[in-house]
Amino acid sequence: MLFNYTIGIKEEYEKTKTNYREAVRAVILKDDNILLVHTNKGDFKFPGGGMNKEESQEETLIREVKEETGYIVGDVKEKIGVFIERSLDRYRKDFVFEMISTYYLCELTDGIADQELDEYEIELGFKPIWINLNEAIRVNEEIIKNDRLEKNKWIFRETKALKAVSENYDSLIKGK
Repeated sequence: MLFNYTIGIKEEYEKTKTNYREAVRAVILKDDNILLVHTNKGDFKFPGGGMNKEESQEETLIREVKEETGYIVGDVKEKIGVFIERSLDRYRKDFVFEMISTYYLCELTDGIADQELDEYEIELGFKPIWINLNEAIRVNEEIIKNDRLEKNKWIFRETKALKAVSENYDSLIKGK
């Protein structure tokens, strides 16, 4: 595993009840580019999302990548990282919200389908894009630095994960 990060409030926070959400994210590399989702706020994120109760991580990855990008995952390879985010729960008083995102190296089939976006994804203008990894990091970092811009909550997580992928790019390509 290439990275294991935790951000947000500390585990020893006095709130004892935790609301957990598990998500998976796809790392898809091809010809010096990475497949990401671009939003109308200008940032880039990995395709992926929350697991349904009856789904495995692999099933969720296949579903989420297809819904958000139209691309079809053919092979879920190795787990490359975990990112835990902890914050006060916005909806449940006296709860901590913990999002556990697991990142997997994936390969695509030659197939492509239509995006099947949720309402909030349509509002955010989700568009799949193949982009140079360092360019995506540069753009996300510029957005983070600009205090006047409204930011998607995931930009800090995704930028840190993009940097970890960039730092380990050669070993990821060799592992394909």
